[in-house]
Amino acid sequence: MVPFIDVMLVLLIIFMVSAPLIVTGVVDLPSVGQSKARPQTVIELVVGLDERVKLKVDGQTDPVPVTLAQLATRVRQAQRGDAATPVVISAERKVAYEAVVRVMDTLQKAGVQRVGLSVKQGT
Repeated sequence: MVPFIDVMLVLLIIFMVSAPLIVTGVVDLPSVGQSKARPQTVIELVVGLDERVKLKVDGQTDPVPVTLAQLATRVRQAQRGDAATPVVISAERKVAYEAVVRVMDTLQKAGVQRVGLSVKQGT
């Protein structure tokens, strides 16, 4: 038992000395920025608590419900052939993360280039 304690104390001292020398990795997280000018057309996809997706173009007052199967075609129609038209996904705080990822994955597979997430400051 005594040799075991000696080995453990030596290992403890080695780890205590070497721990401050270990270099930690740095993760560069994306930052939220503000655009200088608002684009002409903005397509907004609203993911509700029931995980249903609604499509709003240029801030329409009543969004149009869309299924995931129709999503790619409807977004392409709203873009009117301009791949630079941004698509913004907004969701309630309590929406499952998988629902938002499914929408992003559908858009990526359809070849939509500019997809962003809506961010609210504060709360």
